[in-house]
Amino acid sequence: MKNKHLWINQIKGMCICLVVIYHSVITFYPHIISSLQGHAVYLAKLWIYGNLYLAPFRMPVFFFISGFLITRYMSQVPWRGCVNKRVWNIVWVFLLWGLLQWLFISHINHWFSDPVTHNPASNAAYAATPGQFIHSMLTASTSLWYLYALVIYFVICKLLYVHKRWALPLLIAVSIAINFLPLPYWGMNSVVRNAPYYALGAWYGAQLVEMMKLWQIRRSLILLTGAGLAAAVLYAMNVNLPLSMLSILLIMKAFYKFEQKTGSHPHSLFNVIGTNTIAIYTTHRILIEAMSLVAISLFRHHRLPGAVHYIVLFGYPLMSLGICTLFGLIMRRLSHSLAGDMLFTPPRELVTER
Repeated sequence: MKNKHLWINQIKGMCICLVVIYHSVITFYPHIISSLQGHAVYLAKLWIYGNLYLAPFRMPVFFFISGFLITRYMSQVPWRGCVNKRVWNIVWVFLLWGLLQWLFISHINHWFSDPVTHNPASNAAYAATPGQFIHSMLTASTSLWYLYALVIYFVICKLLYVHKRWALPLLIAVSIAINFLPLPYWGMNSVVRNAPYYALGAWYGAQLVEMMKLWQIRRSLILLTGAGLAAAVLYAMNVNLPLSMLSILLIMKAFYKFEQKTGSHPHSLFNVIGTNTIAIYTTHRILIEAMSLVAISLFRHHRLPGAVHYIVLFGYPLMSLGICTLFGLIMRRLSHSLAGDMLFTPPRELVTER
């Protein structure tokens, strides 16, 4: 990646870290809270509620950056040149890792003597039958719904590029409406809710990024404060889009300014993580499910000393993040060296020529 885009890669790294933390929290703390007492309960709830409040700052930024990075495909690359890289590559990873997650996670839960009960219809990884798995994958009820969304968004944004002036307000309206009239599938709700951020990046990302670079925060503090208060009020009314839009702007500005002041290196931690986003995203859920089951059993049966008990409660998502990140990077390296990167890229014989 060119040096001028390293700060964008760092944002991708931050976003995937937040995703790993999110899954670490939801697969652990809700299952042990009934076994906790005293201050331990508040510590668990701090992670649970903090995780919820991070929602406007996680996937919206991720999708905006994802849309921004494919801007040239909207107008400069014909459909034939888009199919492999922007559609088929992602579909391959989505299907392959959807299947691998289902096979591994469904067995992991049975390997432990103290399993966690899951609703088979809640996630493709928990499906009890092949039919249930297929249905969940088709309705985006999978922890891989980000990949599902990337394909849908790209096709829609490419088709509607010449009509973007009216298409973007429509996507925004539907995104807000889904908060009050949700579909029966949580994954599909997430896909609909985040569509405007990807479209904004794909259609207007280049202009917005240039405007962000020239924006002087000090000269607009009053306006920024007012916008923040209005966004917070709307967020309390279950309309999080303005807060998410504001977070995209502020996060980009922060990372851009930080790079301008300190510089950036392609091998810095966030850049390495950002470069391997897909590997970390696809592999972490399997590892998290296994680690959570071990940790849940330890807490349910009170097998941890007092000090360790609180250390794990406080730091589990961060420890999980470190392990999952390292595991994802190792898997990507192994995929390259042993399998021609087949775990994250379609085999060449299945890729059509342009």
